[in-house]
Amino acid sequence: MLKNIALVLQFCRFASVGMISLAVDYGFMVLFTESTHMGYFRACAFSYTISILVNYVLSMRYVFRGREDMSRAKEVSVFLVLSLIGLGFNQMAMWVLVDVLNIYYTVAKVFAAGMVTGYNFISKKAFLE
Repeated sequence: MLKNIALVLQFCRFASVGMISLAVDYGFMVLFTESTHMGYFRACAFSYTISILVNYVLSMRYVFRGREDMSRAKEVSVFLVLSLIGLGFNQMAMWVLVDVLNIYYTVAKVFAAGMVTGYNFISKKAFLE
């Protein structure tokens, strides 16, 4: 029972960090798209990459304990690889939502983020804890 409560609390911390990271991602995506007239697809890749940095710092401080048998360099590498896979899922979702289903990119981003959240939590918990 306590293990389940701890997992729920950890997921709540993960969700809070995720909301901050999403705000960074979303804000930069709109900034890049609207201010520089960069295409939404490229803007999503850049903004997601920036949010990975924010997410790493906050996740390793507030969500995941890290593994004692893993060096900081390996931890960063694993986090980066998992995040890049998440970027691939995000980009695929954005392409389908925007180009195939004709959903406006700012709305599509919210759905894409929701789709990638489960992968991010499960993969980071499995490999970083």
